[in-house]
Amino acid sequence: MRTVEDRRRARQLGLATGAVSALLFATAARADSSPPVAPPPTFSFGDLFAPSRTTLLGDAGGLRPLLAKYGITFTLFEESEVFGNVSGGFKRGADYDGVTTPTVMLDTSKAFGWTGGMFEVSGLQIHGSNLSAKNLGALQTVSGLEAADSTRLWELWYQQTLGNTGWDVKVGQQSLDQEFIVSAQSLLFLNTSMGWPLIPSVDLYAGGPAYPLSSLGVRLHGQVVPNVTALLGVFDDNPPGGPFNNDSQLRGPEANGVRFSLNTGALAIGELQYALNPAPTDPKAKASGLPGTYKLGVWYDTAPFPDQRVGTDGLPLADPASNGVAVAHRGNYGFYGIADQIIWQPDLSAPRALGAFIRLMGAPLGDRNLITLSANGGLTLKAPFQGRDGDIVGLGFGYGLISGGARGFNIDQAVYAPAGTLSPIRSSETFIETFYTINLATWWQITPDFQYIFNPGGGIVNPLAPNTLVHDEAVFGVRTTIAF
Repeated sequence: MRTVEDRRRARQLGLATGAVSALLFATAARADSSPPVAPPPTFSFGDLFAPSRTTLLGDAGGLRPLLAKYGITFTLFEESEVFGNVSGGFKRGADYDGVTTPTVMLDTSKAFGWTGGMFEVSGLQIHGSNLSAKNLGALQTVSGLEAADSTRLWELWYQQTLGNTGWDVKVGQQSLDQEFIVSAQSLLFLNTSMGWPLIPSVDLYAGGPAYPLSSLGVRLHGQVVPNVTALLGVFDDNPPGGPFNNDSQLRGPEANGVRFSLNTGALAIGELQYALNPAPTDPKAKASGLPGTYKLGVWYDTAPFPDQRVGTDGLPLADPASNGVAVAHRGNYGFYGIADQIIWQPDLSAPRALGAFIRLMGAPLGDRNLITLSANGGLTLKAPFQGRDGDIVGLGFGYGLISGGARGFNIDQAVYAPAGTLSPIRSSETFIETFYTINLATWWQITPDFQYIFNPGGGIVNPLAPNTLVHDEAVFGVRTTIAF
């Protein structure tokens, strides 16, 4: 089945170097140095559901092995889903959405003898509708695939190992959700905030450089001491390049992912990762204990951020007499901690394992942030039934706390609202989610999913019924993922 790393690359939600890519890349690296010869076509579907078949098209009639001789790997994922809310929301209904993700990777050592280099370019073809925007109004949107329809460049980077130091550097257009702030177990869920967290999604420009966006930057990765790894990066903070409150994914050239903005601010991020009982590198060695990963990180954005409550004229933004221009505050920051731990595995050599995870993030500057605290957590069980080693079931939650500045804005709105007008004060939003991923084949998974969202948007008025709040939402969905 696809691993967590696969889901991360295929997505984002991401749904953003999958195991299939890694497997094919390893095949390319092991290929001999004899002159390239195209093997006989093998477009055979007789072994379609064999565990060894990692893609629907197999070796694509000999094309993949031929490309591998030149160090080239090509992958293509299609993720499609249908979600519908049977209660709550602005209205009831269902929508389809999906994303096609082609990726080309080049091993420079195999291609032209440049040791330790890897080049990658990937794209996104996003299609369908957006249930969260049309029906729900939730801050923690139900799917990490939901985005504006577009065909766009996603990532374009070069990575180089630094000799035998154990470090490597990556330069180019990158999507941060592929490496930073990642909880391996959380990524198995479908809600957006289980992938890229709620705080950067709403507190950074355009939701930050994460699916479906990316930014120019530099990332350094390496081992500090045994079992401890560091990730450090500096990136442009605003892929579309527009003002904070008018920064669409489809703004100008960014509609096709080619804005390459550098004119707002810099986003610096650092993360330390500790691996507990990591898998042994020797395949003959036995695992020493239950594995886990623990991470601590911090980010800082140098750009100006608009005040949630006060205008440049000193008046509340909710005051009809205000000029409507928010005070700008220079800089923003946040910090986070992640724990992914297997807590039960009766046989360390068998697939059945129960894991637990928690991810906490804070952005304490409430005058400029909509959300100051977010959290995700839950449990996942791999191989829940006999003979279903590739299946996974999960139960999790997400939480977001509305900042004091945003609540103050709502208080001001209530003061200035006409008599009889419903003017709620937002507080927090919570959801629970459960899923079951069915591994139909190594290259094909189907995931039924259920989510229940409490207090959508933190407590907001229904725009289709202005005298009522948006009620709690029950949402059912199913996603299918195919590796071609």
